[in-house]
Amino acid sequence: MASGVTNILLYGGSRSTKTFTIVNAIIGRAIKAPGSRHAIFRHRFNHVKASIVYDTFPKVMQLRYPGVKAHLDKTDMIARYPNNSEIWFGGLDEKDRTEKVLGNEFASMFLNEASQIKYSAYLIAKTRLAQRVMEKHPDGERWQKLKMYIDENPPSDAHFTHKLFIDGKDPDTGRSLADKANYGYLQMNPRDNVENLPPEYLAMLENMPPRMRKRFWEGEFANTEENALWRDELIDRYRIIDDPLPDMQRIIISVDPSGAGDNDMNVHDAIGIIVAGLGTDGHAYVLEDLTVLAGPSTWGKVATNAFDRHEADLVVAETNYGGAMVKQVIRVARPNTPFKALTASRGKVVRAEPISALYEDGKVHHVGYFPDLEGELCGFTTNGYIGERSPNRADALVWSISELFPGLTRKEKDKPKRKHREPYVGESGWMAA
Repeated sequence: MASGVTNILLYGGSRSTKTFTIVNAIIGRAIKAPGSRHAIFRHRFNHVKASIVYDTFPKVMQLRYPGVKAHLDKTDMIARYPNNSEIWFGGLDEKDRTEKVLGNEFASMFLNEASQIKYSAYLIAKTRLAQRVMEKHPDGERWQKLKMYIDENPPSDAHFTHKLFIDGKDPDTGRSLADKANYGYLQMNPRDNVENLPPEYLAMLENMPPRMRKRFWEGEFANTEENALWRDELIDRYRIIDDPLPDMQRIIISVDPSGAGDNDMNVHDAIGIIVAGLGTDGHAYVLEDLTVLAGPSTWGKVATNAFDRHEADLVVAETNYGGAMVKQVIRVARPNTPFKALTASRGKVVRAEPISALYEDGKVHHVGYFPDLEGELCGFTTNGYIGERSPNRADALVWSISELFPGLTRKEKDKPKRKHREPYVGESGWMAA
């Protein structure tokens, strides 16, 4: 952190003090350099307010700089110090505010939770890392070095942060960086912060499902197939945690049965059950993953109880296994439940590709975390499914989103395949839709 390296990535597991460390560094830089300007960004503006402005920032000020006063302008979201230095807080999702912030030059910038941030947004932000200021030291003054700080729970190795910092390559061209020595990184994990974390929390992280454990406990980047249809960072970018949801126009309960009976579950896969809704904003919201390994008498109740709980409009189910049996299970569990039978006439990947394109366009949001479902989604590639077991959760999700966007049910084989790519960035610095 104190070296001459300009670009610094701190990555690793959850609650390992990555954010605290960088905020501490930025405040120190603001205090040492009168009149300097610094910026802290997240993907969403309300997230930077909740996690940095009202949480980490005051904690750092209290613990590390108890004698320093800073005035927080809650209208402009700027912390001002007596030496005229400023720290600006912003979200990359609000065009007008971000253009206002990026109309200035900064001596340091911090991209918090960069797994949610696109490479194009990183490049635009970096163009404003240009303020030249003097900082005070016991032995005199000197120019303050420019700093671009980044932190994240590591996403997949396809993310631009892995390519830049770990591989030392340009994410666009794949060529080795000419200034590779100007990129430094450090892995930080919760086991390094045990004195500040409850033992129960550490145990919870250590016992998470393998894919989530690797990311949030071991702090490792996920290995991603080049042709993957879903990636962690894509799901993260549009995930909903604390934000209010729009009213739902339509809610679907989707079922992907495995053919299991009440007495032979041990030889069958789980029954995928997903709840998803279409908001008044035209976006889809994944509300629950109720997948269960059980026979018809149980999964029928799980699906219909969800129908009542969410005041849903329809139950849809893939009927290749059992045909009319699936409809009967639903109707026995809840008479007169609106039901639609679906038939898998195309392969899993062909059905999944248009749904992954909706995720890429930011039109599907996971409301919370669904580690098992997300693990299955990330197992889909253009060459097939590479997961260990049948992706019943992912299949059920594909059925539900397809039903919410009926225009996708036409023959996709006649459409050109969509590639994962960064959007065009116009001269104004904002990504074209």
